[in-house]
Amino acid sequence: MKKSILMLLSVILLIACQTDDDIPVTYEEGTNEYINDWIYTQMKRYYYWNESMPAKGNLSLPPKEYFGSLVNKNDFFSYAIHTSSSETFPQSLANSFGFDFSFVEFEGQVYGIVLYVLSDSPAERNGLKRGQLITAIGSTALSQGNYNRLYQNLVNMKDAKLQIVSYSEQSGFTATKEINITQGFTFSQPVLSKVITYQNHKVGFVEIPHFYAGLSKSLLNTFQEFKNQSVNEVVVDLRYNGGGDVSSATALSILLAPNIQSTNQFIRFKGNSNGGEVNQTFKESLEMNESQVSFEELRAVHPQIQRVYVLCGSHTASASEIIINNLKPFMEVITIGEKTVGKDVASFPIEDDRIIGAKAKWVLYPAIYKIFNANEEGNYAAGIQPTVVLKELQELEIFPLGNTNEILLKRALSSISGNVRIMNTKTIQNLQKQRPNVISEPLIIKKMWP
Repeated sequence: MKKSILMLLSVILLIACQTDDDIPVTYEEGTNEYINDWIYTQMKRYYYWNESMPAKGNLSLPPKEYFGSLVNKNDFFSYAIHTSSSETFPQSLANSFGFDFSFVEFEGQVYGIVLYVLSDSPAERNGLKRGQLITAIGSTALSQGNYNRLYQNLVNMKDAKLQIVSYSEQSGFTATKEINITQGFTFSQPVLSKVITYQNHKVGFVEIPHFYAGLSKSLLNTFQEFKNQSVNEVVVDLRYNGGGDVSSATALSILLAPNIQSTNQFIRFKGNSNGGEVNQTFKESLEMNESQVSFEELRAVHPQIQRVYVLCGSHTASASEIIINNLKPFMEVITIGEKTVGKDVASFPIEDDRIIGAKAKWVLYPAIYKIFNANEEGNYAAGIQPTVVLKELQELEIFPLGNTNEILLKRALSSISGNVRIMNTKTIQNLQKQRPNVISEPLIIKKMWP
């Protein structure tokens, strides 16, 4: 009897001592509180900066806004989407229309220079080309006071109307024409490649717009052709590659690096205290998401090179930066261009699968791992400074990618030949463009812990 009374008193005392935080709270399915409580739990478990996260706070906020309230102030890359709401998806000109441009001033006039146009995109189908000059967006002419605002407005438009001129040093400006573009889908991009005979060198040039799962097959074919033509130097153009899949970037690294084994460590992922560290060899990193081509097949077409030239710039991010950083322990990497974005974090998608069979759901892409190479080198959040600093926009006329007159490729070829000439012919002023919210593709890996 005494024991029963003591046990009863203990239970009553325990209940009396509980705080509100100790009692599990359940929320009505579908409410902001229901969603945000799940978001907070996932971020506390997976997010790289989970220890600096604030308290739960106001769970009644819209989920995208609530997610943003948890993100570290130095994290520009984590985001959340709802699969049935396109408004929650990262917005960019590349995603919407399939092109991007930068701003310059020439003889007192502001122009938008088209940097790239994706293959079979709405922009290409309507006649837009690299090197064309945008003079007006809608009916508003570009100026020093409005170009950033007009650019941000364009990112959010469904339809774009652009006033375009072309320019060449030989013939000057063409007449203005109007191009109308409607937002649409752009699918996987082809790899541009060619073999350039330059003095006594056979140079393999390859331009990769994006790293996507399945790219290894295309890369294998490209490097088979390089080998067939006895290429002895390689230039990889990643200046407009915002990243993507780690495994396809690994495939390119396997093709490029001399004297490597499948068991050599290629990449190191460092997570929070829950996730710890994950080390992967070349073979393991390849097989995470690339099943079409084996390590041995890729090695069989490796060209006889000891160094690689990488063309880079302010759009080079994520998986592209892995090529630069993670090849350094194995070969000389010579980068030409401008400083890269500095995305040294990787993500895997975290889906809200609590409602069985639901097609519409929230998916989180938080920064989960920091990326390092085999020598423990990483921490390039401020961007990777190129070996040779060179702006590609020096003249109003710019050439197609892969053209030997194009300034970055021309500099790489002159370095290969040993006949480096100082290129300082700048006649235009580059204008600063505001940093958008999401400026690169997520660096995607498979979920490596529960």
